[in-house]
Amino acid sequence: MQITQLRNRLAGAVLLAAVTAVLPLPAGAHATTSVTSSAAGTRVDVDVRAGLATVGADAVGVNHAIWDSQLGTPAVADLLSDAGVRMLRYPGGSYADIYHWRDHTAPGGYVAPNTDFDTFMAGAQRTGAEPMIIANYGTGTAQEAADWVRYANITKGYGATYWTIGNENYGNGHYGSAWEADEHADKSPKEYAATVVAYANAMKAVDPSIKIGAVLTMPGNWPDAIVGAGDQGSWNQEVLTRAGSVIDFVDVHWYPGGNTPAETLTKPAQIQDAVHLLRQQIDRHAGGDPGRIGISMTETNVEIGRNTQPGALFLADVYSGLLAQGVFTVHWWNVHNGLGDVTTVAGHTDYDDYGLLSSGNCNADGSVCQPPLNTPFAPYHALDLVGDFARPGDRFVGSGSDNPLVSSHAVRRANGDVAVLLVNKDETAAHTVSLGYHGFTPAAGTPTVATFTNGADGIATAPAGTAASQTLAPYSITLLTLKPARTETAAPQAPGRPAATVTDRTATISWPALGGGVKYEVYRQNGGVSDLLGETTGTSLTAGNLEPGRRYTINVLARDGAGRLSPASPPLTFTTGTPANAACTVRFRDVNNWGNGYVGQVDITNNGPAINGWTLAFTWPTAWQSVNSGWNATWNQSERTVRVTSDGSLAPGASTSAGFVGSYSGPNVPPAVFTLNGAVCTSG
Repeated sequence: MQITQLRNRLAGAVLLAAVTAVLPLPAGAHATTSVTSSAAGTRVDVDVRAGLATVGADAVGVNHAIWDSQLGTPAVADLLSDAGVRMLRYPGGSYADIYHWRDHTAPGGYVAPNTDFDTFMAGAQRTGAEPMIIANYGTGTAQEAADWVRYANITKGYGATYWTIGNENYGNGHYGSAWEADEHADKSPKEYAATVVAYANAMKAVDPSIKIGAVLTMPGNWPDAIVGAGDQGSWNQEVLTRAGSVIDFVDVHWYPGGNTPAETLTKPAQIQDAVHLLRQQIDRHAGGDPGRIGISMTETNVEIGRNTQPGALFLADVYSGLLAQGVFTVHWWNVHNGLGDVTTVAGHTDYDDYGLLSSGNCNADGSVCQPPLNTPFAPYHALDLVGDFARPGDRFVGSGSDNPLVSSHAVRRANGDVAVLLVNKDETAAHTVSLGYHGFTPAAGTPTVATFTNGADGIATAPAGTAASQTLAPYSITLLTLKPARTETAAPQAPGRPAATVTDRTATISWPALGGGVKYEVYRQNGGVSDLLGETTGTSLTAGNLEPGRRYTINVLARDGAGRLSPASPPLTFTTGTPANAACTVRFRDVNNWGNGYVGQVDITNNGPAINGWTLAFTWPTAWQSVNSGWNATWNQSERTVRVTSDGSLAPGASTSAGFVGSYSGPNVPPAVFTLNGAVCTSG
């Protein structure tokens, strides 16, 4: 995270540590927000034929910190258990890089009483949660980490599986900003990777069953794509290349920011691209079998509305979005943090507190106090809904909304039920949602609906609407669970993971045979309504008429002679290529990146006859990418389309280059398709 965010987190922690009394919230009425009538209708589609990731046992997580005196208490453990929390991270963000577990000290930081490792584990066991432990990279040693594994798993028998080496170690000053403790003389990613290898070897020598995580940065977040002095690549590239063979997962954090609640609530739309780029980095650089490397998201939060409804809406959207994309655990920062700058957000008092639960503290002069200790803030209730929505073993399925102010997520349960989570990000207007289902027919009757609304003290559950229509209150989260109209018995099993061989216009998709005379159907995911690419009784299918340079996600399903449809195969994502022998070749390069902008260059080669005057065109994959200025040609951008024009000539076999300054405020997905005078080029 950025240095300013860390200061805010630690300022709250220091204030929390200094509080010795719990004072009541001063009396006073909250401000109110006017609510308009229901906006125009919204369409949401749910498609169980579009299979995404399966929810793992440790999916819903939160952070604990050693400066939190409530860590491990029965009251907190029970609140977390009630919310469905199944993983707890310890000993707490940047404190992990100054923490020494054996004597329970953190030189330079505050350690609250009764927050030692055994107390943490007792609380985790009461919660029913697995630990995610951060080994001290900044001021520790591989031997210290190995001794911790021995104590945890050999001496005490805790069975702690997940161990991350350090926390946000790219924030050690190598790229300029320095908030993370790091006593290594060499602050480079090369040194971090070498030390990860040493830690992994020492720790797995004690317990080979543990899983080791390395710290990476989320694509689109600083310092992603920056190449530091003396480095051969970015932090992620260096770490994966040098330590990919010994790690089992990568650990990232995401604080996407936003100047207003409305802007913050647009950020979850970046998740699919960000996870795709991260997985692409792992596949390219980790070597060996990169598919075995998981992704954990162990810190996320907002900058505005941390304790009020914007934080709750963000949490519901982000947990659901990340888990659907295969991130195996997502953690909120954090359980308690402390009072910050008090404001009014969405009509309610916001204490600028990163915590899920109130710390019960006051500001320096006692003029403003939080609610009583452990009072749940709005994001806690969102977490509670997520815990009920995305249960271990559930399978995320396709879902899409035609309204950017209403997001939707869906899972299918093992018993055939379908649960749909709807998030209304409109502060002032209710939205009536029409729901359509594909590959699933809901039972008749009024469903039971759980809703968390702006300013509510908890979740309200009652029969409401129908499976086909729900009205969403302003700034609300709604969960409806639907029974199928009939339960299919003896349906075929899901086909195995497909593979694909692609060209610029086709993809030949293959999968393992099931046997039993089934027919296979291949679907392309498209929001909440999948497209049937084709069907066959064989085990491969060639899909044509695809677009060059486009990313596709497909599933294979099996249908038996009685018409019963199997669950979807694991998803396969592939990107089509560009023509192999086009009349032009274009190479797109990131020459110098500084974290939210870069100097780029396009190199153009004419493979055909002479050209007198040319126009190169491409489209940015996302709405948060742009060209600021350019040279060696005339650069223009209209919406997401960029045109680069020149009156120069290109002889057969000749090349030219044009440069630009680009900016981005999310994952910087490179454009894949370029046309020169209207013809698609080969991308180099």
